[in-house]
Amino acid sequence: MQDTIRIWLSALVFLAGLAGFYYFGQQPMVARVGVILVGVGLALAIGWTSAQGTQFRGFVQESIDETKKVAWPSRKESMQTTAVVFAFVVVMALFLWIVDKLLEWGLYDIILRWTSK
Repeated sequence: MQDTIRIWLSALVFLAGLAGFYYFGQQPMVARVGVILVGVGLALAIGWTSAQGTQFRGFVQESIDETKKVAWPSRKESMQTTAVVFAFVVVMALFLWIVDKLLEWGLYDIILRWTSK
């Protein structure tokens, strides 16, 4: 029950921040954006203490731990892979250009023969 109340309170605080943005329409934009940021910050702080927030914190921590385990490529490996991809793109572009021109010439020849009869 407490978690449900926290989630609803979090949503209300968030909506209050949005409403404050429009309520203070005559104020400078910096103040209006500040009202939204305060509302979002308070809503996140309230939601963070709920059961769902606790689960989300655990998920974020596990994600960070898994990211640290990743074997990231070195700069040299990244540059080599980028070069291979770039070369492949150039080769495919040339191939598709050649196929396009062959089809263009072939269809142009067929159309000329068909229209000249």
